[in-house]
Amino acid sequence: MSAANRARGEAALELAGETLRLRPSFAALVAAEQELGPLFELVERAAAGKLSLSDMAGLFWHCLADAPEGLTRERLGEAIVEAGLAKLSPVLGSIIRQILGGR
Repeated sequence: MSAANRARGEAALELAGETLRLRPSFAALVAAEQELGPLFELVERAAAGKLSLSDMAGLFWHCLADAPEGLTRERLGEAIVEAGLAKLSPVLGSIIRQILGGR
């Protein structure tokens, strides 16, 4: 997988020995919004410390660019739990900054 390109708003997510590239493209964010609700509400939940694990996994899933073959949403969720929230907070913050500020 190629490295994350910060100029495109991408973030690198290290999970289960793989580097996943997250790209909050328009299509990815629309898909996330359809599942998780309005993006501003998602950001507000995150700011209030009320973002659920399901919300985080859903946002990451929709923002995945070039997912490795065989990666399922369930496996992504398991890898998120294995990694822990402290490790994932900077990646989540990067995606949220892109939602709020754009590229």
